[in-house]
Amino acid sequence: MRRLLPISLCLLALPLAAQQPQFHAPPQTLSVAAKSYILADLQSGQVLVSKNAHERVDPASLTKLMTAYVVFVALYQKRVTLTQAVPVSTRAWRAQGSRMFIEPKKPVTVDELIRGMIVQSGNDASIALAEAVSGSEEAFAQAMNKEAARMGMKNTRFANSTGLPDPDHYTTAYDLALLATAIIRDFPEYYPLYSLKEYTYNKITQANRNRLLWLDPNVDGMKTGHTDAAGYCLITSARRGQRRLVAVVMGTASESARAMESQRLLNYGFQFYDTVRLYPGEREVVAIPLWKGAQDKLRTGFGNDVYFSLPRHQTDKLKARMEYKQPLLAPVAAGQKVGTVKFMLEGKQVVEHPLVALETVSAANIFGRAWDSMRLLFN
Repeated sequence: MRRLLPISLCLLALPLAAQQPQFHAPPQTLSVAAKSYILADLQSGQVLVSKNAHERVDPASLTKLMTAYVVFVALYQKRVTLTQAVPVSTRAWRAQGSRMFIEPKKPVTVDELIRGMIVQSGNDASIALAEAVSGSEEAFAQAMNKEAARMGMKNTRFANSTGLPDPDHYTTAYDLALLATAIIRDFPEYYPLYSLKEYTYNKITQANRNRLLWLDPNVDGMKTGHTDAAGYCLITSARRGQRRLVAVVMGTASESARAMESQRLLNYGFQFYDTVRLYPGEREVVAIPLWKGAQDKLRTGFGNDVYFSLPRHQTDKLKARMEYKQPLLAPVAAGQKVGTVKFMLEGKQVVEHPLVALETVSAANIFGRAWDSMRLLFN
């Protein structure tokens, strides 16, 4: 059975949802000088614009977002603490590339290492954290891949904690957007570290390489990356009002280019798209017929608030179509999926959400069930 639903609009915050299809692009076109890129809205969970987003690329130091995520999980599980002193191994001390300059005979805390990894992009800090959490960088890489699989990063594999080049170390712009939003959603207490403009350790002050932290007051993260193979890469998050966008830019030609192209993506998303709440969660959308139950109607709706990012001035073109199976028989448990709502824009389906029961309804007594059985014979 199909039914069109009315759409009411209001605004509220919601974490990024799972994978969503892309809406039609707004009239103004956008050209980004990067090998691949993606722009996502966290409230709706939608991809606003992208290019080669599922193409495998070298993540370089963007790898350290997953290193941080695994460390944050370890902190949450109390397997390590922020004040815990970490001995510096020779392997960590001799790490190539960017460093925070830790020393073998000078213990460093987990908190210091996290800041050195996030702000200074220290490869030595990344290795030291990996060894502190998992005993070795190899074991830590396995934990990274486990988290990647759980997040749905289907085209990602990590071979190390630093992002140094390795044939078995790769990701995509899309997967990195999933990872960035997971940090923002799951660990808001640590996310402010990504807005730090500099950090001093061992009397050495190093600046955050994310230029947009200085150029755009709405930008509050996240991470830069660069190798010869990867080019110049940047993951950026910005918030204006209740909206938050995440931009991933891979393979640009220079440090200034990655900042400029990321800024253009963010401005494009904020200028040409609106994000609106179409339906509030846990509020009845429609009551559908219920058979053999203690009541003959079932209140249904969505488990969470339903948000959409729409090109501006296209809200009135969005339509919702509900599909549910009949007859629907009791008992029904609250939260049980009983149908699907498909959202259409200009005749094309853009996304669908499960329609769930908002209440538990038990089965009717024997007489009620028998009566409904007879009614169904003639329905």
